Amino acid sequence: MGEEELLVATRWPSVDESALVQETIELVVQVNGKVRGRVDLPADITEEEARAAALNNENVTRFLEGKTVRKFIVVPGKLINIVVGG
Repeated sequence: MGEEELLVATRWPSVDESALVQETIELVVQVNGKVRGRVDLPADITEEEARAAALNNENVTRFLEGKTVRKFIVVPGKLINIVVGG
């Protein structure tokens, strides 16, 4: 194909570590195991701030109206599951 160097002799491209760093993450918010919302948050957010952001999501608040929050399950960087009871 016109190349002078063999493919096996070429070097692999170097990895740009700065391209792998995420500044924001998207957390899935579930209510009783069903996806009810998504929130975009800074990657270095604390668990308490993530809980507050989940509770402030307007779609999530619809499913929490009139119910008691029994438990928060937080999987860092992935999801927040809010367990509610009648």
